[in-house]
Amino acid sequence: MSGTLVVVATPIGNLGDLSPRAADALRTVDLVLAEDTRRTGRLLQHVGSEVPQRSLHEHNERDRIAEVLARLAEGARIALVSDAGTPAVSDPGYRLLAACADAGVTIEVVPGPSAALAALVVSALPTDRVAFEGFLPRKGATRRARLEELSTEPRTMVLFVSPHRVDDDLDDLAAALGADRPAALTRELTKLHEQVLRAPLGALAQRAREDGVRGEITLVVGGAPAREPVAVGDDDLVTRVRGLVATGVSKKAAIADVAAATGVPKKVVYQAVVDAGF
Repeated sequence: MSGTLVVVATPIGNLGDLSPRAADALRTVDLVLAEDTRRTGRLLQHVGSEVPQRSLHEHNERDRIAEVLARLAEGARIALVSDAGTPAVSDPGYRLLAACADAGVTIEVVPGPSAALAALVVSALPTDRVAFEGFLPRKGATRRARLEELSTEPRTMVLFVSPHRVDDDLDDLAAALGADRPAALTRELTKLHEQVLRAPLGALAQRAREDGVRGEITLVVGGAPAREPVAVGDDDLVTRVRGLVATGVSKKAAIADVAAATGVPKKVVYQAVVDAGF
């Protein structure tokens, strides 16, 4: 296809963060795909753009794809924006991007503001290895399973938090990961009332319950501390593997599970099993 989809990052609060390249893109494309055309309309007015808009949000993205691909096939240059930050990062746009890639459409990115990166940097937590988790599942088994996974995640985690669920999210994270897990709650980043609260999860949960937390929230949580290896003999390792296999777990999976549970390298568990003739 001869057209181009331009993914444009927009400010997360401060209009001064819009890059000159982003402003130029919004003035020169043929069409702007916006999550909220009213909100993006104000941004376009700010940069002096008269480019027409078309809505693209979580409820209509699937239905818009064919239409957008048709415009791109005609050679159009189309910008994709979200309400704030970088499109497709816990925002609409992923399905369209995948469809464009499959169709051979040229995709350009105009990088810029990102709440996840801004919160990570200002959190003062380790940044060498990071896991972006977006929003937690709202309820049920899926939420419990995700919290259990995060409890052992060794990397620093970045989460988006709805102001309507901040109390529940902080309470559940403190219960699953530990009330003493270091964290930073960032609110209204780059805006007039920007706030960064650095404290253990338990203290943040208490603060949210007592004082309330409103606005755009991004939470950064320290990774799980490294566990000291458990002193386990070869016989015990083999017994554990046998016990798991007896429940229907494959030997390979049982070896991996025992290694994870004890902190013993997988190859050591494997060798113990081989030496035992199991």
